[in-house]
Amino acid sequence: MPRPEDVVFPRRRERSEDRSKEGEQRKLLDEFFDHATLLAVSRLVNQGLFESIDFPISTGKEGGVFRATKGEEFRAVKVYRIGNTTFRHLPAYALEQLRQQTSVRNYGGLVIAWTRREHTMLGRLTDAGVRVPRPYGHLRNVLVMGFIEDAGAPAPRLKDAVVDDPRALFDDLVEQIGRMVREAHLVHGDLSPYNTLYSNGRVVLIDVAQSIPTDHPQAGPLLERDLENYAKFFGRLGVPVETSDFLHAVGGDSIGPPTEA
Repeated sequence: MPRPEDVVFPRRRERSEDRSKEGEQRKLLDEFFDHATLLAVSRLVNQGLFESIDFPISTGKEGGVFRATKGEEFRAVKVYRIGNTTFRHLPAYALEQLRQQTSVRNYGGLVIAWTRREHTMLGRLTDAGVRVPRPYGHLRNVLVMGFIEDAGAPAPRLKDAVVDDPRALFDDLVEQIGRMVREAHLVHGDLSPYNTLYSNGRVVLIDVAQSIPTDHPQAGPLLERDLENYAKFFGRLGVPVETSDFLHAVGGDSIGPPTEA
């Protein structure tokens, strides 16, 4: 059985070609994978969810997403940092929802609860037919999801993508957010081209842990804000979008009044 640390960026034989990468990987290993996290990764490997972690897809102050290998396919492994950084930029309603679901108040416990919540939300959205990474499992601050690719590479965020057909993309986005609202009865609350992936001409919604039910008092205004973010983006692509029409198209005008200017 491999050591837990050997599951992350496993050693290669061609050392002469990998010296620079080895230093970068050691830095990421130290930043994201403390002993407890490495043990969680090892247990997930033993459960058969993946075999090794290959390289980072994206990293930030809250955590990182890494590509992992599972047989002939790939998966994504999201690792949240244990600490208060994860919650520094979260709105009050998101923390309120989290604290309603757990009696833990320390940051480590909240991060673990947040990881579990994202897994739950991904499952709920998958069941509703919303295009999101499929959840495979979680443990502690580690979440295993489907790997979203674009032409064989990790899918870019929508803000960085070259969009071939903006109108078709808009129609696809309306369908996905509509399913989120009408079928999953959820509002994301922080949707934008920054946390939407562009995969082979279609959108994939990500970072769903802070989603709230459509009967939440803030659901209507938050949905409108999400759609305003996209309306500006599509306007720059030459597709004029009125937020009110967008709201109606996804079924959002029935869950709460729009915010006042």
